[in-house]
Amino acid sequence: MFCFQCQETSKNHGCTIKGVCGKNENTANYQDLLIFATKGLAEVINKNKNVDKKYFSILSDNLFITITNANFKEDYILNKVKDTIEIKNSLLEKLKNKESLSNFALYNEIDLEKLKVKAIEVGVLNILNVDKRSLTELVIYGLKGMGAYNHHANALGYYDKEVDHFISYALEETTKVDPKENSNGDEINKLIDLVIKTGENGFKAMALLDKANTETFGNPEITEVDYSAGDKPGILISGHDLKDMKMLLEQTKDSGVEIYTHSEMLASNYYPEFKKYPHFHGNYGNSWWMQNEEFEKFNGPILMTTNCIVPLKKNNTYLNRFFTTGMAGYPFAKHIEADSEGYKDFSEIIDIAKKCKAPTNLENTKVVGGFAHNQVEQLSGKIIDEIKKGSIKKFIVMAGCDGRFKDRNYYTNFAKALPKDYVILTAGCAKYRYNKLNLSDINGIPRVLDAGQCNDSYSLIKTAMLLKEALSLANINDLPLEFNIAWYEQKAIIVLLALLSIGIKNIHLGPTLPAFLSANVVNFLVKNFGIAPNTDLETDLEYFTKK
Repeated sequence: MFCFQCQETSKNHGCTIKGVCGKNENTANYQDLLIFATKGLAEVINKNKNVDKKYFSILSDNLFITITNANFKEDYILNKVKDTIEIKNSLLEKLKNKESLSNFALYNEIDLEKLKVKAIEVGVLNILNVDKRSLTELVIYGLKGMGAYNHHANALGYYDKEVDHFISYALEETTKVDPKENSNGDEINKLIDLVIKTGENGFKAMALLDKANTETFGNPEITEVDYSAGDKPGILISGHDLKDMKMLLEQTKDSGVEIYTHSEMLASNYYPEFKKYPHFHGNYGNSWWMQNEEFEKFNGPILMTTNCIVPLKKNNTYLNRFFTTGMAGYPFAKHIEADSEGYKDFSEIIDIAKKCKAPTNLENTKVVGGFAHNQVEQLSGKIIDEIKKGSIKKFIVMAGCDGRFKDRNYYTNFAKALPKDYVILTAGCAKYRYNKLNLSDINGIPRVLDAGQCNDSYSLIKTAMLLKEALSLANINDLPLEFNIAWYEQKAIIVLLALLSIGIKNIHLGPTLPAFLSANVVNFLVKNFGIAPNTDLETDLEYFTKK
């Protein structure tokens, strides 16, 4: 195996024996093969006319499956490869002219044993030129993030033909990269252009998901969220899928079981639709990487709706109450499938919950969030007044992902050290590094404005655009706004590319720059966009506060 798609990849180079995330060699190779098969399906889709939207959804779902910490089930992924090839073969039969098709499109093997052999042959290192490999993988990882956002929107019945067709187009474009060592200037330029287009369409996918969520569940609103445990049995829901949240709340009405969110699902607490349910208790626990300890203490069943699974320790006591759904998967965990109408039956989880003890209390804390773009727009007059008075000097976007390593303490210390007239804009699980700090407020405006999930990063872009208009600025980079973003997985990559596509510059990215970026690609990003890595706390603070 060779995998370098996440921030914690071994030695910031690549995982070659076992993933730091916990996936083994077979899982990693089968994921590579699923991307290979998905590229072939995309190419064949592009050659057919009037293809049903369900085929485009398959592309997004397959991309989502391969995101870091989403699916660890070897057999599931391998069978998904087989299904993808069979679907592609059925579309292939409709084509009269197959002469121009690539080996991705023409590969038609469905024997599982032969697929296992093929999986070893299709890894990212097949592209020998490091710059072409870097740009190609930057596109692919952006598409993985885009596919995740598109999946959530599709689940709620929202589609964007431009996003769908771009995903299929971009996947096919990556099949045209010459794997040889030679570097071709035209080929490099085409890949750079594809990277930028990936960001542009990523922005559209983010907007689509925002529309799907807000039209379905209402606009997030300022909410104080309870982190303490109640005295009734509970079900803990983690991940990102709001449709799953709705179904679980509906099915547990009057059951005597309370619902708790975990990690990025915290944002569910901000939506009006979910507040209607009196048995929605609040949030339990913290960031995704702390789940081994927190899931043990929860005592009740856990439903993982998406990525952010931490492999269970050998002495765990919760595998028999650990469930997955959607694109998530874990060996020996029960998986809840949707029916043909998208409905999921959570009765087994509810029955288990009724027999469990109430959660062990972790903390008696309340945290305020819900500052998505609609809510910020309602506060914009007050915010602009504080800016003009000088009470708010600058905004710092500290969105993105959290992670396990100690260097993530940088973000806690950075938030603590910021001047009192600086406001933090955040979304994603990165906020768990500082959202409980007592950072006070600025004349009633909290110094940490949480927009929600990484899926809600669109709100931060909308907020920046709103401020630009309100302050009558010609360029978004003229805002009193800085970006110090943490990343971990591929949804953060599409957010980064979306920011670049709208012209935002001088983004700091950490704790490390992506291992898949070659030196020349890094230099390109530095020269054209001012991308910079985190350094040390003192140096970065001076940079952000002296500008």
